[in-house]
Formats: sequence, structure tokens, C-alpha cells
Amino acid sequence: MQPSVVRTQTADLYDAHVLKNYARAALTLVRGRGALVWDDEGKQYLDFTSGIAVSALGHCHPHWVAAVQRQAGELIHTSNLFRNPNQAELARRLIGYAGPGRVFFCNSGAEANEALIKLARLHGVQKAGGREGVCYQIICAKQAFHGRTFGGMSATPQEKIQKGFRPLTPGFSFGELNNLESFASLITEQTAAIFVETIQGEGGVHACTPEFLRGLRALCDQHKLLLMLDEVQCGIGRTGAFYAFEHAGIRPDAIGMAKGLGGGFPIGAMWVGEKAADLFHPGSHGTTFGGTPLACAAALAVLDIIEKEHLLEKVRRNCIPWILELKKLATEFPQHLTDVRGYGYLVGLQMSGDPAPYLAALRDAGMLVPSAGGNVIRLLPPLTATPEELEQSVQILRKVFKDRA
Repeated sequence: MQPSVVRTQTADLYDAHVLKNYARAALTLVRGRGALVWDDEGKQYLDFTSGIAVSALGHCHPHWVAAVQRQAGELIHTSNLFRNPNQAELARRLIGYAGPGRVFFCNSGAEANEALIKLARLHGVQKAGGREGVCYQIICAKQAFHGRTFGGMSATPQEKIQKGFRPLTPGFSFGELNNLESFASLITEQTAAIFVETIQGEGGVHACTPEFLRGLRALCDQHKLLLMLDEVQCGIGRTGAFYAFEHAGIRPDAIGMAKGLGGGFPIGAMWVGEKAADLFHPGSHGTTFGGTPLACAAALAVLDIIEKEHLLEKVRRNCIPWILELKKLATEFPQHLTDVRGYGYLVGLQMSGDPAPYLAALRDAGMLVPSAGGNVIRLLPPLTATPEELEQSVQILRKVFKDRA
């Protein structure tokens, strides 16, 4: 069958049968390898979307593929009524990165964040001496994005996310990111936790400063609050540290993670430090699919490759000249690019206007990237991206900016 026929059939099937909750590009991807993907006409693209920071190892890394294939032939699913060795080992290794505590496995970042919200409620009940509905409020940041469940939406103060779904879950207030006094002023006797993304991804690539994170840690210690960090997008090596908060030298009380953890296979996790790890008990939370042998095998392969190929070190080293070159583009083309911000392989390009035409032009030029809030284009290369691929992204951007001059 001709590629054009396959493409037309796929587009027709989407139009007829798939819910229209995404404004998808007119592009059908059929194959990937490393940082590259190919469409149904055979055109090659540099994929700096990485499945929105999911494909941390790029596409079809041989070790990851072998691990998933091997586990699929042994045992895929058991439920959490029983133990499985992969889940136990993955919990051990994540605790090695996060610190003493316990891990709950789920299927996505939204589920991990929902578990964090429930953790905050349980902590509030304990803080209030066992009384429910007394201490339950959570302070989040403006421009945040914590998912599309009712708890996640309620913690996400964006009209495009919340519109049409009110009334939302009560108990959330919002401070200005990197304004410690703004957060301190919202603390009351009803406050149970502070919950922020270490780096806001969907909100436009805005990072918590180290000083701000250290200040939040002190506020939480002072008022007996949980400090909960959403590392769904910025964690698992994306900034050159396993968790982005490590750059600030602090330790939170709980972490939500997902995306890159599975390298393309759905998995999420919540790490809870020792002081709050016993708040959950049998029956208080659960999941059918969380932490299956297959999902954990995929995640263990991701950790193996990060460690064996020294990817954290490579991200830290390679991002420096790459980001410098991106900042040069802002100097060369200020009419298009007004700011470059971010860490490691999570970079935001602040455009002078609507990013949609730039996204289309970049696709035409052979590079795939996602947008973010506030007219921002995100660059999310896989952790395995080479210096040559990073340089190629700069050259494609330069060409697009020149062509639109």
C-alpha cells in the first residue's frame, strides 16, 4: 500500500473515531531510532519532543528493548495483591536517589500527583489530631500544571485546564513562583502542604531558584507542612541531576515522578520520606496496573542505561555549549526569540509571538518540538542526544529564523 494511502486512511480514522481533545499536527509517525523519527512518507525528523519528556533514552534503545521483550515473555501483570521482584528492586533504586522512605507505583504523572494530594490530606488529619476537614489546604504556584484529574486540575490555576469542569476540589491556594513571602502569607492553621514543580514545564519553563526551594523547605519545617515536589517532567535526569531539586541541595518530603522513568512505557511513582511514609495503610490508596513486572522492567532498564552510559554527566557537559548557542540565536534574531531559559535538556525558547507558525516551520525543516504556556517552545532532547544532534537543532532553528526574517 502506498504511503499516501496509509496516511489518508490514518487521518480518516482519526477524524471518524478519535476524540477531538487534541489539536494534532498533520503528521503520522511510524518509526524511531535514537533521537530520530520517521513519518509514513519516509521523511526523517530530529525528535526534540521526546514524547513530551517521556522517551528519555530516545527511541528503541537496544538494552531497553531487550529488557522489555524479555520480561514480556516471562510475566507481565500480577496486580498488587502479590509481590514481584522488579517492583521491589525499582523501589530500592529510587530510594537510593531520593533518600530513605517508601515508594508507591502508579501509571502516570497525574496519578502520582493525585497520590501526593491524598498524602497531604492524610498529613493534615494527623496534624489536626485525627480530625478531618480541619487541616487540608495545599499551597501551589501560579502557572502550575499538575495534571488533569480533579485533584490535579484543582492544583492547576489555568483557565484552559479548569474551564467546563467546575466545581473543582477545594483547598488550593496559589503563590507567586520564586516569591517566598507570597507563599508564607498564604500559610494558615488549615495548611497541610506546599506543592510545586521544581521546574514548571507546561507553564513555560520557569524554574524554582535554589534560594526559593531552600526557603520553602524552611517554611515547611517551621509550620510542620509537607514539602511536595512535582518532578514529573523535570526529573529522571533531564537537568543533569537525577532530580532537579538536587541543584538546590534540599530534600523534599515527597516527590511525584513519571514520564522519563519508563523510557516510553507508562509508569509513575510517588516517593515519600520517612516522616510521612506510614500515613498510607491498606485500603487508603491503590491501583490495578501500578508497578507491574513489565513496567518496572522498563524503568529498571532506564536506570541501568542512565548509570552505565553516564547520561547525567553527559547532559551536564553537553548542555552548556548548546544553551550558549541557543542564547546566541536570541542575540541574532531578537525579532523572533526574546529569551532562553532552563536547565540541562529542558529548555524554553520565549518567542516574540504565537509559537504555532514556528512549530510548523520547524516540522517542515525536520525538527519536532512542543510548545508551552506563554508563547514558549520547549526543547526536550533525549538524554542520549549527542553534541552533533544538539548542534543540528541550533542550525535548524537558525534556518527557520532566517527564513522568517
